[in-house]
Amino acid sequence: MDVYFDKAIALCRRAGFRRLTLRGDTDFSQTKHLDRWDQPGDIRFIFGIDARENLKALAEGLPARAYSVLVRPPQYAIQTKPRQRPERVKQEIVRLRKYETIHLLEEMVAEFDYSPVACKKSYRVVVLRKRLGIDKGQLRLFDEYRYFFYITNDRDKTAEEIVFSANDRCDQENLIAQLKGGVHALKTPVDNLVSNWAYMVMASVAWSLKAWSALMLPVSPRHAAKHAAEKRTLLRMEFATFCAAVIQMPCQILRSGGRLIYRLLSWNPWQGMFLRLVERLQGCWLF
Repeated sequence: MDVYFDKAIALCRRAGFRRLTLRGDTDFSQTKHLDRWDQPGDIRFIFGIDARENLKALAEGLPARAYSVLVRPPQYAIQTKPRQRPERVKQEIVRLRKYETIHLLEEMVAEFDYSPVACKKSYRVVVLRKRLGIDKGQLRLFDEYRYFFYITNDRDKTAEEIVFSANDRCDQENLIAQLKGGVHALKTPVDNLVSNWAYMVMASVAWSLKAWSALMLPVSPRHAAKHAAEKRTLLRMEFATFCAAVIQMPCQILRSGGRLIYRLLSWNPWQGMFLRLVERLQGCWLF
């Protein structure tokens, strides 16, 4: 695996990137290479590391004040009107049949320095401690602690930010997921390779146009925080949501006084963002 990391590092450096981040789960934490990646100074890494007994002992030996509660941010920066959810019948069935269930009660984070056997220097280890409730029917059997560890050479981010960064999906993974399930670029609907290739390219262009529209979205200084959040949300928005919010917007087209008038027939929370994008496109239109 280290060979592919080295190839990616070399490629990004040739492209002009000055800061690189390597990230992966426990399968990627090859401790014998950490010193080599840390030495140049332009590489930051965040890897999951197996919850071995020695790490658990270090985490359990930390004083209580070393831990702080982890509060996860909302999934989306912009919240639409909450929808009425169907009744959750599965939990009631589980309770009545007295199945054993696990519930997350709280998450807490702490950190300590640790030097893996294969390393000559110490690195920062962030520990995520989850307190779980083990229930059977309506009876609480016991509470259980589970530990998750992340090793990093990043000393600037908070422990919470390290956990969030490690838990995030890579943007390339999001892209592959959207090409599969969003624009169906990998559906291969026809019977020959060339036609399926053309279909994949055309569907990928649709996704690229969505990303391009997000990058073109202007951010005004007066509402910088709000507009930046909208821009990021649009960039990461699933394609089905983008179609419903922006593409499939009901509109009446009128011709009056030699002009075309587009009259929006309904409102949705994305219209302000859409109108700012239209204004930006009109301002940079190329004839």
